[in-house]
Amino acid sequence: MKWISFKKGGRDSFGIVKGDEIIDISAFFMESECPKTLVDLISQPEKLEHIINQQEAMQGAISCKDIQFCPAIVPANNVLAVGKNYRKHVLEMGSAKDIPEAIMIFTKSKNALLGHRGTIPLHAEVTDELDYEGELAVVIGKQVVDVSMDEAMDAVFGYTILNDVTARDLQVKHKQFYIAKSLDGSCPIGPYVVTKDEIPDPSKLRIKTLVNGELRQDGTLDQLIFPIATIISELSKGHTLMPGDVIATGTPDGVGKGMKPPRFLNAGDTVTITIEGIGTLENQVM
Repeated sequence: MKWISFKKGGRDSFGIVKGDEIIDISAFFMESECPKTLVDLISQPEKLEHIINQQEAMQGAISCKDIQFCPAIVPANNVLAVGKNYRKHVLEMGSAKDIPEAIMIFTKSKNALLGHRGTIPLHAEVTDELDYEGELAVVIGKQVVDVSMDEAMDAVFGYTILNDVTARDLQVKHKQFYIAKSLDGSCPIGPYVVTKDEIPDPSKLRIKTLVNGELRQDGTLDQLIFPIATIISELSKGHTLMPGDVIATGTPDGVGKGMKPPRFLNAGDTVTITIEGIGTLENQVM
């Protein structure tokens, strides 16, 4: 199933994508029982099961052309993210001594979330070094804590695309990641959340990032230093993961900071990130 969060006629909603149409969540429930967000639905397995059983009988009613994309999912907490998780990316940003022995975790404020086709602010008043990072993001489907690597993938609801936009100069200035990666509009996510049954082996996925049509990043998920199961297991140790939590898994090499000379984002640039099986996330910088 492919889930979308959207706005139409001033109303926020979400639903299932069927071809060029959307089945609104309201088609499945009485108003008083209808989940308000995708996270709300994921947290109620019985309602999710009801939709799975009913979806084939439902007909799409809303054209995808008539909606405004919202962030595909908004977790209750901040977005969790893994740093330095592709070897070549570590090398382009530093040297082999920077390859981590243990997983590196940081968070991005959920206030930074932005939908497909939304505008990424340049934030020229606070940064001169805005950069892109195309990533696969994992959406957690159930509450887990201290989960083993063998059981970790059972906790996954699905996958989406995330652009971990980063102010590189702020990252250096503050010597940590949060501020540099949490500016308003610095976390485009979407356009869809695709359930894990449609992507049985995420390690085979390919991620490509283009800036103004120029290929900058081209990596595969089997290049991760810490695979998805390891990430989930490590994050769950003494730390409860909740339904709807979003985990960004890291970015391949090819970021602007790693180029010689560096090539940061400018007003008017368009960043396009594609992951096969999920879709294309596109945003313009203004």
